[in-house]
Amino acid sequence: MNKAKPFDIPKREVWEAFKSVKANQGASGVDGQSIQDFESQLTGNLYKLWNRLSSGSYLPPPVRRVDIPKANGGTRPLGIPTVADRIAQEVVRRYLEPLLEPLFHADSYGYRPGRSAIDAVRTARQRCWRYDWIVDLDIKGFFDSIDRELLLRAVRKHTQCRWVLLYIERWLKAPAMLEDGTLVPRERGTPQGGVVSPILANLFLHYVFDVWIGRVFPVPFERYADDVICHCRSEREALALLRVLDRRFAACGLVLHPEKTKVVYCKDTNRKGEYSIHQFDFLGYSFRPRRAKWRGELYGTSFLPAASPKALKAIRQAIRGWSLQTRSDKALDDLARMFNPYIRGWINYYSHFYKSALYPTLRRIDAYLVRWARRKFKRLRQRPKVARDWLARVIRATPDLFAHWGLLYGQGPNTGSRMS
Repeated sequence: MNKAKPFDIPKREVWEAFKSVKANQGASGVDGQSIQDFESQLTGNLYKLWNRLSSGSYLPPPVRRVDIPKANGGTRPLGIPTVADRIAQEVVRRYLEPLLEPLFHADSYGYRPGRSAIDAVRTARQRCWRYDWIVDLDIKGFFDSIDRELLLRAVRKHTQCRWVLLYIERWLKAPAMLEDGTLVPRERGTPQGGVVSPILANLFLHYVFDVWIGRVFPVPFERYADDVICHCRSEREALALLRVLDRRFAACGLVLHPEKTKVVYCKDTNRKGEYSIHQFDFLGYSFRPRRAKWRGELYGTSFLPAASPKALKAIRQAIRGWSLQTRSDKALDDLARMFNPYIRGWINYYSHFYKSALYPTLRRIDAYLVRWARRKFKRLRQRPKVARDWLARVIRATPDLFAHWGLLYGQGPNTGSRMS
């Protein structure tokens, strides 16, 4: 063994980790160094990082704490590592993933290769048709509440690699730095925003929830990181499960949010009885009774997901933030190039189920484009109906210019009134 380099970490792994971090981009950490800054002296920076990792002398810097506003008015703390620290974490993540991925539960969807949030929503939709009740679990401050010793015990169960264990322990102990430069020690948790945090969180809940529930209270579930839905056949079973889960999570240092955790009745045409709660949100979709077309041209009420009001509100706020109506210095195709990536992203995610729920929000874009046209073209300034007719003609002539036009209008709007 090389005493100066006790850990055998291939240089190639550090290089591959850098490529992954670069592809994901991300904000700078406490040192203010961007990915471009790091790349300006790439060879030296990567060698220095590899040298420290291999020698055991790598000490993670503090994570930069940023509070992200939540839809309910609160904030969610994110811990942003430096670029070099993200690369180091990616080296460890790449080591752990082949070991842990085969062990994880089939109904765990978050941060796993070949699985997505849409897969989880699709499975939840199908199970809501077969099971009358669900338990919607909300774990309070999950990433900040993970018990460090329980997590390390779980990691040691699957690897004895000394450098992996050493650096995971150091990351768990690294302090957070506030905007004013204050260092805040962390006794629990793994920072949400870290590269290695998702796989560690999955491993923690694999033992706290996935394996345990299959042994103690076997019910179907979908879990995406700490968002969990459990399916039950009766209200009695759901309430019993909730009591058991409350005790289980408390024993593992976690707390179920008393207001957000709830039992929900999956009401539809064929399910009788009146219950006060028959709606829940999961991964940006709201599940609730909705009018649906059945076989044989019949209509009824099915329990279905669609883009949630919170998600649609966030989209509307983003559209308003574009200030389209003020960009009269831009051509229409310039605006399309600027904003189509966002529009495509929304459509790609929220059009999988009950896509018509997305239509009114996407029409907001066209309302702003009408206002843009009235500012840009003098002949339209005082003539809103003429401006709407103008945009309708543009849509018919170039239906692929904006990403949402094909979804909303098909062959093009018949009249400008559909955009008013």
